[in-house]
Amino acid sequence: MTFLSHDRYCDEILAQTDALRAVLTGADLTATVPTCPDWTLRELAVHVGGAHRWVGEIVRTRASEEFPEDEVPGFGGPDGDDPAALDAWLAEGAAATVAALREAGPDTEVWTWAWERSTAFWARRVTHETAVHRADAALAARVPYTVDAEVAADTIDEWLRIVSYVQEQGDDPEANELRGGDRSLHLHATDVPGAEWLIELGEERFTWRHDHAKATVALRGSLTDLMLVFNRRLAPTSERVEVLGDAELLDFWLERSSFG
Repeated sequence: MTFLSHDRYCDEILAQTDALRAVLTGADLTATVPTCPDWTLRELAVHVGGAHRWVGEIVRTRASEEFPEDEVPGFGGPDGDDPAALDAWLAEGAAATVAALREAGPDTEVWTWAWERSTAFWARRVTHETAVHRADAALAARVPYTVDAEVAADTIDEWLRIVSYVQEQGDDPEANELRGGDRSLHLHATDVPGAEWLIELGEERFTWRHDHAKATVALRGSLTDLMLVFNRRLAPTSERVEVLGDAELLDFWLERSSFG
């Protein structure tokens, strides 16, 4: 399955931010976020908006090393607790970051923390950071959450690549455990043909591909719900999904890929 285009990621950053703003409008911003219990809904919004601004500065300045957060203008959110000011701050930050990404294009070299040093990495990362945290906000505000199928599928693809990268670095003890035992996981979206993943835990590391195959454990459900379970935003015991086979292996995977 191919990545989305750079323009599509830029469009999605704006669309996901607008959808997040819609969730926040009229919501209790002091409510605790169930999936990020250290944050209130307002703190979640400030985290997302701050991340937007941070990436925007990396791209705008063509940073060759990590950009200090305390040098990012407006990183900590608007002064005071006015919901309208928070809404405007989110919109302005996303727009500025997307403008920087569009101006740079996908192939400009910039600092990243990961396997590629390009603006394309950041366009993809910000899209999924915003989409997943929008799910956190929807849970806190107790409103429905849906996401486009292509975005949901790419969120799973990207997270698998991140977990693989962390395992390759060898520094995370939990990621290092995602190997061995000739075990496998199969993700099967019931509403989008071809949206399937096979994750195999080999002796040295895990590998993954898009495939339909029998596995040690299978997770079935809508593509959005698969994405939410995979990102630990929906419990695998939810009635919205079905787990077939070794449920403990799915729990094992989710527990050891929970960084970030």
